[in-house]
Amino acid sequence: MKTIVQFFEDSVNKFADNVFMWEKIDGIYKGTTYKEIREQVYLFGAGLISLGIKKGDRVGLISEGRNAWLVSELGILYAGAANVPLSVRLHDSEEIRFRFDHSGVRIVIVSKSQVSKLKAVKKSIKALEKVIFLDHEDNPEKDEILFESVLESGKNYLEKNRNTFEETWQSVSEDDMANICYTSGTTADPKGIILTHLNYITNVHQAYSLVEIPPYYRTLLILAWDHSFAHTNGLYGFMGKGASIASVEVGSTMIETNRNIPGNIKEIQPNLLMSVPTMAKSFRKGIERSIREKGPVIEKLFNYALKLSYSYNRDGFRKAGGIHKIKLPLLKLFDSILFKKIREGLGGKLDFIIGGGALLDIELQKFFYAIGIPMFQGYGLTEASPTISANSLKRHKMGSSGYLASDLELKICDEDGNELPLTEKGEIVMKGDNVMKGYWKNEKSTNETIKNGWLHTGDMGYMDEDGFLYVIGRFKSLLISDDGEKYSPEGIEESFADQSKYIEQCMLYNNQRPYTVAVLFPNTEALKRYLKEKNIDPETEEGLIAVAELLKSEINEYRTGQKYEDLFPQRWLPSAIGILDEGFTEENRLLNSTLKMVRGKIVEKYQELLDYLYTPDAKIVTNKRNLDAIKSLNLK
Repeated sequence: MKTIVQFFEDSVNKFADNVFMWEKIDGIYKGTTYKEIREQVYLFGAGLISLGIKKGDRVGLISEGRNAWLVSELGILYAGAANVPLSVRLHDSEEIRFRFDHSGVRIVIVSKSQVSKLKAVKKSIKALEKVIFLDHEDNPEKDEILFESVLESGKNYLEKNRNTFEETWQSVSEDDMANICYTSGTTADPKGIILTHLNYITNVHQAYSLVEIPPYYRTLLILAWDHSFAHTNGLYGFMGKGASIASVEVGSTMIETNRNIPGNIKEIQPNLLMSVPTMAKSFRKGIERSIREKGPVIEKLFNYALKLSYSYNRDGFRKAGGIHKIKLPLLKLFDSILFKKIREGLGGKLDFIIGGGALLDIELQKFFYAIGIPMFQGYGLTEASPTISANSLKRHKMGSSGYLASDLELKICDEDGNELPLTEKGEIVMKGDNVMKGYWKNEKSTNETIKNGWLHTGDMGYMDEDGFLYVIGRFKSLLISDDGEKYSPEGIEESFADQSKYIEQCMLYNNQRPYTVAVLFPNTEALKRYLKEKNIDPETEEGLIAVAELLKSEINEYRTGQKYEDLFPQRWLPSAIGILDEGFTEENRLLNSTLKMVRGKIVEKYQELLDYLYTPDAKIVTNKRNLDAIKSLNLK
């Protein structure tokens, strides 16, 4: 039987004394074994039963990643209930209220930093009976209880009802609901994705066909634990192999928590990391900043070493041969004097990074491959539990989303649902036991997404002759020109932001118009350095014009005759750009909780600017609107 509880039991029986969880307590990472985690899970699961939780109930969880997160989830599952985990990146209490109310949670488990968000809406969550605090809380109300108290209740329950508890968790079946995971909320009402025990365990084994995880492996799970990628491939993927998971040291704010990541990586010395593009870019910027601080000689040497490595590695699938082998001794030298030191900054044991959650720019992949920490692109979506394909150490091709996991079927279909041959682009459609049960209380969306057992992903892609899947982007994000031609903007936007140190964020726009335009937010720190190096006063008109022209020149690198001319069709490059004085953030609701752009809201906010970009005046990058926006950036 494929259930998460039996999966965990099997792992504990095999790896009882292996460290499963690492958590920072009193300034030191302390390990807890598989056997010790199970003891806590039994207590918490029994405690939930003593509180009246029954099979099929839903229990909410909103907390940063930590030992108690996983103990809570497993305890919920042992009680026969389903977890409804929410992202701590949800800043709006109303978003929390909708998800917990819609799923009908009876109990919510919450960490200290999330309590205020929950309390703001607690009374309007109709089915909610109790709140469990993971941390100390002064003056708890009647319907509020501490985590330790639940463990104590569980201990008392087990002393009298051990057989009943075992019968409860053993009665859980593979078709039972394990989780309701809500989409990230790019629409007013996010959908609740129902994942069963079978979905999870199937997908863990599918992922094992792509990536090997030895028992000695460690990871620092830097992604939010409710994120399907971290949830399945991190928590359960490592669990099944007897490997260990460390949580990030939680700070008093999210910014402080993120600042702890580099130090935590050095302490834990992970063998594998899971990342999303935004984190990968942050890693790269940190590496480049440290190289730049070492002076121009080291920076030039580093850039030459990168260029040499790129030319030898190519796409990783077919490395350069023949005369190119004469580069190997020099590459080994550069590795020992440059790249090895960078790897030591990331713990020194990191074999590779798996990237998911969004498209990963090929130049970013080449960069990490060159320094000896391959960053492999994978593909999946929560509705598929989530893994569908991935690159790995044994088989990879940069630029692709990898080869298919075992025990699933995939086809590329046209708009009428007909299967297309290799290399032709269409919708990615797949089938397997990892496909969700459906959307909670949303039969219409379920029937639109799953047809005859096939999951219609809404993503556009194709398979190449070597068996690698290429994902181009979401159909809903496609640019549509005035002649009806469609093109995905995501790869272009990622490349602009990744390859230019002066462009922080960018969104392309074309809604059946004669040409494409873009709105972009600059990297202010990089612009300040540029102006200082060039001795240009940013408060003068000359300085404002220089910044506008610089940003335009970065886009022009993709035009015919320039550095990146072959990357994208010329007609999809923006003919006019609007410079923004504010970036896309979670706070202004222009990024969702998984840090993806919410295109509809960006278009709504900047509709007047987008319309202006189709005027003759806007094609001159030094127009007044752009210069005013640059002035507002305060680049002094």
